[in-house]
Amino acid sequence: MRTFAYISTERRIDATIKESIMRYTNYLTLFVITALPMKVFSAQDQLHYPEAPHDNTTDVYFGTTVSDIYRPLENDTAADTKRWVEAENIVTRQYLDAIPYRDDLRKRLSELNDYSKIGLPSHKPDGMYYWFENDGLQNQSVLYRSETPFGEKEVFLDPNKLSTDGTVALTGIVMSPDGRYAAYTISRSGSDWTEIYVMDVKTKQLLDDHIKWAKFTQPSWSGDGFFYNAYDAPESGKEYSNANEYHKVYYHKIGTSQADDTVAFSDMNAPLHFHNGWASEDGSLLVVIIGGEGIGDGVVIKKLNEPQSEFIVVEPSQNYYMEPLDADSEYLMLYTSKGAPNNRVVKVPLDHPEYENWIDVIPESDCVLESVEVTDNYLIAKYLKDAASKAVVYDKKGNKIREIDLPGYGTVTFSASKASPDVFYSFASFTTPSTVYSYDMENNTSSQIYSPELKGFNADEYVTEQVWYKSKDGTEIPMFLVYKKGLKKDGSNPVYLYGYGGFNISLNPAFSANRLLWLENGGIYAQANLRGGGEYGEPWHLAGTKLNKQNVFDDFISAAEYLISQGWTVPELLTIEGGSNGGLLVGATVNQRPELFKVAIPRVGVMDMMRYHLFTIGWNWAADYGTSADSPEMAQYLLRYSPLHNIKNDGTSYPAILVTTADHDDRVVPAHSFKYAARLQASDTGNNPKLIRIDSKAGHGGGKPISKTIDEWADIYSFIFNNLGVNPHVSK
Repeated sequence: MRTFAYISTERRIDATIKESIMRYTNYLTLFVITALPMKVFSAQDQLHYPEAPHDNTTDVYFGTTVSDIYRPLENDTAADTKRWVEAENIVTRQYLDAIPYRDDLRKRLSELNDYSKIGLPSHKPDGMYYWFENDGLQNQSVLYRSETPFGEKEVFLDPNKLSTDGTVALTGIVMSPDGRYAAYTISRSGSDWTEIYVMDVKTKQLLDDHIKWAKFTQPSWSGDGFFYNAYDAPESGKEYSNANEYHKVYYHKIGTSQADDTVAFSDMNAPLHFHNGWASEDGSLLVVIIGGEGIGDGVVIKKLNEPQSEFIVVEPSQNYYMEPLDADSEYLMLYTSKGAPNNRVVKVPLDHPEYENWIDVIPESDCVLESVEVTDNYLIAKYLKDAASKAVVYDKKGNKIREIDLPGYGTVTFSASKASPDVFYSFASFTTPSTVYSYDMENNTSSQIYSPELKGFNADEYVTEQVWYKSKDGTEIPMFLVYKKGLKKDGSNPVYLYGYGGFNISLNPAFSANRLLWLENGGIYAQANLRGGGEYGEPWHLAGTKLNKQNVFDDFISAAEYLISQGWTVPELLTIEGGSNGGLLVGATVNQRPELFKVAIPRVGVMDMMRYHLFTIGWNWAADYGTSADSPEMAQYLLRYSPLHNIKNDGTSYPAILVTTADHDDRVVPAHSFKYAARLQASDTGNNPKLIRIDSKAGHGGGKPISKTIDEWADIYSFIFNNLGVNPHVSK
């Protein structure tokens, strides 16, 4: 779900956890596909689902009464809920552990993930280069530093030592402008709650400074300390479920207690707004990005070198995306969608910040401007063209210098700063993990400085193509297909169809080592670029929001119909998967067209559309969804597609369904999946299994240790293969 524009945990995939700093690949053996006449464990009469806590709760929405009998499951700390969770996990583990090749799949996934992964180097104010590295199967990537990029290295911070089980993740680190201190953020057990620590850069010793109950934040240095964003401490026992209110920007001075921190910005009249502080490099300007009410962000600024000055409004609405890029004594440079549905870069005069005074630096173009890196003399713009990356270099006046040649369909990520002439970028595709390049800006040359060594997998044996299909209303939708060369369109191919379709998030070509297991087995990976995403700018996004949300489901259904009509597969071999908003997508499309799919994997999904806005930060999604309290029309629209409320109970055969969630998910609280699974299991939807996998000490997905990731995907693939009737064998 989108939180706020420039540190969004989902929209800005490159910057934070969608999904982490690095991904994984392959190693050793090859799988082949064999059709089986029957499954190992499939008949519903072999599964005895536990009875879920329930009552007679009903709600009334503008005169319409809606039953919510599984309301007790919203209390995830109640004894009855805990007993139900334990009983459900027993049923699920018995099913999955009975699949004879489950351990072999886990072993293969471990092999696929066991390769060295190196992130982009970054030149920091202390003159050293820093980068993340994982030797293969470390739960968390280690932060190293060296005098040269990837030179003789020393460990700067190893998050694996922050916990015994790898469930504490390093989520960010920011160095002070003088290179003396580094403030870093951690997340425990996958929660969105953030703690901030400060260390001496030279000695690597921790200071006494420690910030708790921060959220959706990275420290922003200014003067003798930094700005950060936090909530008041939550009620004990409700840390992961209660709605978060009154997000504030604080200033922390090094060497003082959090109790002494001052509030730099708050709005007590807007308890559901996000407030995100950003300080200019010279410490003279504080920019506060305000979100939570609309699809975008408001902006206010304060001149810190004028202590008595008031905040000045730059953008009053939350209708457009805003990201501060740079600032000096005269101008603020903004990335924005205001006046540009495909986004642009503008300069805002600090003394006259009204919209009519904004000056174009990089005007809007036909392609979506996704992000911009600022160097001393140049701007590096990353665009989306038909859902794949392209990169363009501009000078500071906005004159186009050149495009940077990229290796094909893929995603590029840059590392650059004003403090250093060094520019680095990584490039990844569906079948090639991130390769790191050094880019010479003056000579327009790229030099490969790190390429992962993969064993047992040859990317040249696979092909990626982009196809276009028509949705229900005739809209052309792009979709990537990845498969082994020589594959025949004879309807015999297992297909794994993935989608998201929301919050202006674009699905670009990305590498996943876990996905290689599917491809090795002759499977096709299909990634549909549904409306609601950001692939074609704000009109594409809005076409999948609120009263247009059905377009997203129609796009996904049409993708499945296209794959079947073109001979790629048949319903008996078609799996769909999606997470978060994509879990909603899977749940809704299964209810609407259950006969199209054999297996469905809704992961950490938003399943109760009538009450989603009442938990943690769910209210922030209203700009995309609308809420049941908005109007009779909106309430009825949500009720018509809400996955929880539209499960059939008339003997209609549903696909095999494996729901996944986690106990520390405070983004999409587990109550969504709990209630959905309980209703599924109690309804007459045929004999295919309906299971729920509830992870412990895990959250929405970000920062999950690799051991837990491998366990999860071993279970998911075991469930899929077993229900497709496909037997994966390890070649010796």
